[in-house]
Amino acid sequence: MFDTKLGVFGLISDAGPVVLFVLSVLLSFSIVSWAIIAFKFSYLRKSLKESRVFLDFFFDVYNVEKVFTESERYKHGSLPKIFRSGYIEHQALEDMRNIRQARARIARAIKREANTENKNLSTLVPFLATVGNTAPFIGLFGTVWGIMTSFHTIGLTQSASLAAVAPGISEALIATAAGLAAAIPAVIGYNYFTQQISIIERDIEEFAPEFVAALLNEP
Repeated sequence: MFDTKLGVFGLISDAGPVVLFVLSVLLSFSIVSWAIIAFKFSYLRKSLKESRVFLDFFFDVYNVEKVFTESERYKHGSLPKIFRSGYIEHQALEDMRNIRQARARIARAIKREANTENKNLSTLVPFLATVGNTAPFIGLFGTVWGIMTSFHTIGLTQSASLAAVAPGISEALIATAAGLAAAIPAVIGYNYFTQQISIIERDIEEFAPEFVAALLNEP
């Protein structure tokens, strides 16, 4: 019959309370990290896709009313959201004849929306960096504690045989493995999302003046 004590679950079941606590923390970090990765991947992919489609329409149609109507189809795209904020501000300033003041107010409205969108894009991403930086050390703490417990057991039993030492060392190393398992996906996700957010932010920075010019019918 298969001896469960030889498996990972057998080692975990025999682990001390401190190691079990470390493993539970790392498991929680891993679950939350994967949930964030799945959510942000879907969110950023939709934002990039809708922004690209909207930009194609924006440069094909120079009628801001039609562009605004089209932008309402895209609820996740960053650029459509920013265009809508500028258009709404432009409508509120419809009777303003001072072009310079109108341009400044529309630019401020776009800037506020851009800042809000940047915050939304970056939400939860720093947690991945935190997990990537701390999970290996939390796992290492569990490993060190497990090894200390193993040496304490050796002192009590007065036996340093492999049979006496190996189970404790194996139990301790599980914490390190769990720390790496939590950290590696988090670091990969953080780097990928940071790159994608940078692309969106660059698009916003480059095309914000185009939005203002289109709203004011400037060449």
